[in-house]
Amino acid sequence: MRRLVWTASGAALAGLAPMVLANGWNMPVGVTDVSREIHSLHMTIFWICVVIGVIVFGAIFFSLFRYRHSRGHKAAHFHEHTAVEVVWTLIPLLILVAMAVPATATLKSMYDASDAELDVMITGQQWRWRYEYLGEDVAFLSNLATSREAIEGRQAKGEHYLLEVDEPLVLPTGRKVRLLLTSDDVVHSWWVPDLAVKQDAVPGFVNENWVEIDEPGVYRGQCAELCGRNHGFMPAVVRAVEPERFDAWLAERQAAASEAALGLDREWGMAELMEKGEAVYGTICASCHQPDGSGSPPAFPALAGNQALIDDRRRHIETVVNGVAGSAMPAFRGTLNAIELAAVITYERNAWGNDTGDVVQPSAIAERLAD
Repeated sequence: MRRLVWTASGAALAGLAPMVLANGWNMPVGVTDVSREIHSLHMTIFWICVVIGVIVFGAIFFSLFRYRHSRGHKAAHFHEHTAVEVVWTLIPLLILVAMAVPATATLKSMYDASDAELDVMITGQQWRWRYEYLGEDVAFLSNLATSREAIEGRQAKGEHYLLEVDEPLVLPTGRKVRLLLTSDDVVHSWWVPDLAVKQDAVPGFVNENWVEIDEPGVYRGQCAELCGRNHGFMPAVVRAVEPERFDAWLAERQAAASEAALGLDREWGMAELMEKGEAVYGTICASCHQPDGSGSPPAFPALAGNQALIDDRRRHIETVVNGVAGSAMPAFRGTLNAIELAAVITYERNAWGNDTGDVVQPSAIAERLAD
């Protein structure tokens, strides 16, 4: 009977593993060598702990049942037993050493970011990520793409609710990529489970990690450090593509950046600045100042009907470009380019009934950024 119970228990535990994975209760296997090493180590230690738990609690419950007082057993009284003490010290020590050896090898792999073929700077900002491909003249912001209607319950939630962005980080498969992480404001944490990367982004520091993805696909994560009121709206999404497709994408982004630079030399019309400015405002500014410009006083004042900004164009530009010291308003000179800054300032000065008629040219902002 006892053998039957142990056999049934073992079968139940063996059958539990795939069920746990299928229900998302366990960490994913992932799509990198390191993620598979971590998962293998995790499962090895998990089953060691299961065996220890079964043996220890099995002995406790067996003793409680077999030698219970109601059957006439009396508690034994004894003190030191050198052999027993040596055994129960050595066995846990050997178990810990057996777990430490593979864990140390995995940790060495995780922290070895040498010989990378591509460097990407990841900067956390409230509440978005900025990706810069170092040495490639390509950089962009990645913002939450879930609509405000879905967030407020006025629209059906999609499959990737709160885990979709307008610009994912694009990486090549089969190439080692070094990730350098920092922050412009508070502590964030860039976490993508399928890549086995979870790294803090700390203001004033640059942390290092790396990834080499085996399979093309889209891998989703999010900020894993409480970073403010919109912490839950800061997803991190990676799109892994074949090396040839990545090279083509990078060339397209470099060409687009060159075209944007050429845009500084021409005069922009009100309509095109307003169109671009509305898009920039919706992704960058609306989370604090509200889509209708009504603001969230006192931290974020209203922009609609803000006479102080309407009457002082120079102050408005200075506020957006360099921020306001001692307030919640950050500087956007390192976040947006000259065209985006000019567009969003033009939009704010002419939306929601402000109607100043002002057109802020990208060339003027470029001169301000060069000061």
